Amino acid sequence: MIWIFWISAFAFATPFLFYPVGVFLLSRLRRKPAIGSATPSATLVVSAFNEAGCIRDKIANALALDYPSHLFDVMVISDASDDGTDEIVEGWNDPRVKLCRMERRSGKSAGLTRFCPRASGDILVFTDANSIFQPDALTKLARHFDDFDLGYSVGRQSYTNIDSSSSDSENIYWSIELMMKAWESRLSSVVGADGAIYALRSELFEPLSAEDINDFLLPLKVVVRGYRGVFDPEAVCFEDAAPDFAGEFRRKRRIVNRSMRAVLKVPGAMNPFRVGWFAVQLIAHKVLRWLCPLFLVTMLISSAVLSFQEVNDRSLGWTYSVLLLLQLLGYAIACLHIFPPFRRIRLVYIAYYFLMVNIASARGLAMLAGGRAIGVWKPER
Repeated sequence: MIWIFWISAFAFATPFLFYPVGVFLLSRLRRKPAIGSATPSATLVVSAFNEAGCIRDKIANALALDYPSHLFDVMVISDASDDGTDEIVEGWNDPRVKLCRMERRSGKSAGLTRFCPRASGDILVFTDANSIFQPDALTKLARHFDDFDLGYSVGRQSYTNIDSSSSDSENIYWSIELMMKAWESRLSSVVGADGAIYALRSELFEPLSAEDINDFLLPLKVVVRGYRGVFDPEAVCFEDAAPDFAGEFRRKRRIVNRSMRAVLKVPGAMNPFRVGWFAVQLIAHKVLRWLCPLFLVTMLISSAVLSFQEVNDRSLGWTYSVLLLLQLLGYAIACLHIFPPFRRIRLVYIAYYFLMVNIASARGLAMLAGGRAIGVWKPER
């Protein structure tokens, strides 16, 4: 039982402590790669479902990008929108703007599979309808593609309207993620992409199933094929965070369900003899983090059993009783969020966010184990 506790504790601590420290130190041993200056032709792929409230701003933002106008166009893939989104896109008086409509709602990945092969750009730049690019974002994303070993480049998504406890919690988590993306990119390849802002060589796009998560599955396949991915923190877009904890819960559950499914579809991405350091990064950064609910439950149960043994055998000391109390204290602080007076206390809502994210992960894993896939959803606006 002692080994069960400490193995679980080590696995739990890896994505939050050991991995960040390790990838930071290892990345310092690598020289920063030279920054390219490529300007390939690009197709901005905007996935949209009932985005009448923001699609006009998105298209205007895209057309105003600081990039040669003859080298990019905008493809809006409407997933059978019925709120006027399509009419706004069709009414745009610019030949670079194209509407690609799905007649039946089938999900984001189905739309990409149908229309991306028709794109004219050398690179596909994936983005969301509510993601606003900085003027030089496309230039920063595209400049890396003069490296023929590069398969994808990922930009930095920044959250705006951080005026709630849920958005503040997500912003803290995301700030740490961005640092790890930079270290991973310098060491080998950034793990996964970001659906709000990333570019992919057009010839590397592969058809997706409806339940596939394009910004995680495609990068995994690209790395297995021998290419790498880079993170560029200077390629910036802005997007609102989920408005509340309920929205964040649904988003995390969906991401874990679909991302773990992607890992199982590309097992070669976890083979260090095939992809080198990337396999370690994928397992330590992503897979172990998604499995954290299992480690938390195992730690709680095993420490409870060991603390009971300590009561009957004083020679064991009080180590596991203290560890059990610390875990229960953490859960108690998170549960204080139930009571409105405590909801504005940062320690309380961050602890609640952490607990909520792990419950969402557990739900996503349970759905995966039960064979349930998520192909269609409503964006958290």
